[in-house]
Amino acid sequence: MPENRISLAILGATGAVGREMLKIVHQLKIPYNTLRLLASSSSAGSYLEYEGKRFQVEEVNSKCFADIDICLASAGSAISKIWAPVAQKNGVVFIDNSSAFRLDDDVPLVVPEVNPLSLHNHQQIVGNPNCSTIQLVQVLHPLHEAFTLKRIIVNTYQAVSGAGKKGILELENQLKAQIEDLPLEIRHFPYQIAGNVIPQIDVFKDNGYTGEEMKIIQETRKILSISDLPITATAVRVPVVYGHSESVQIQFQKSVTPDQVREILNNTPNIQIMDNPEISLYPTALDLEDNDNTLVGRIRQDLLGDDWISLWIVSNNLRKGAALNAIQIADYMIKNKLL
Repeated sequence: MPENRISLAILGATGAVGREMLKIVHQLKIPYNTLRLLASSSSAGSYLEYEGKRFQVEEVNSKCFADIDICLASAGSAISKIWAPVAQKNGVVFIDNSSAFRLDDDVPLVVPEVNPLSLHNHQQIVGNPNCSTIQLVQVLHPLHEAFTLKRIIVNTYQAVSGAGKKGILELENQLKAQIEDLPLEIRHFPYQIAGNVIPQIDVFKDNGYTGEEMKIIQETRKILSISDLPITATAVRVPVVYGHSESVQIQFQKSVTPDQVREILNNTPNIQIMDNPEISLYPTALDLEDNDNTLVGRIRQDLLGDDWISLWIVSNNLRKGAALNAIQIADYMIKNKLL
């Protein structure tokens, strides 16, 4: 292998996140000699095209990992649990977008702007966090370093693409049915999503929280290395195709002003402030087109006290929330010779 060039695989290449991974690999000019697109037997033999290049999709099997350096995986927990150990035995770094290994003690859970040093102790498997967690910790981390977190309340408003291609299709089909005055089919979400808001993402746990809410809570604690951080979450599905939004209330260990928060975040990489209530300036999901930054607005002193700040966070769930973050992990590992 020539210096700094790798053999790369994308597992789940035909899914929504997998397709974004292919785009971003080229956009960020990840240095590869070999690019192997892997999927299930139903997609094997098909082709994906990007920037004039045509890539054939292969059916994943144990032989696929024999000459690979990094595998970017976005095929779901069940698939990752099968193939991550195989990749690991072959010396492949398996960067997994599923929740299969995120909370394992020996698996680093990484947002490169927050905790890249944890990659230096990897055991071949690396966790790519939940999409809602990524944008949240991007904002919390620099504020914690400056003022020290005490308590977090987060409410998420998550796009249907967070459920994959089937979530997008369900919204599209329901909107079309509404226009044509046809019966609406509900297949993936627990209720109609067109024209609706559903306060459930994933299944309910015994404590009354959903799996998505518990992911946000547990992953945030792990990434920030604050195991006892008081944090609560409510995750809501909204009829938006791309872009997750979050309303966040943060209590600090001391008094903090909105101007102090703006100053910190203005100097944080990949964070963009959009915050001027006088002209109704704040980020929305539509601001994410061609923008991979995490956007922050509605920064204000919370009425709960002078040690509380409220703000609004918006990020692209398919890119920074999944594909881009995974590839940034790969890029860091290549540049730091961690393969």
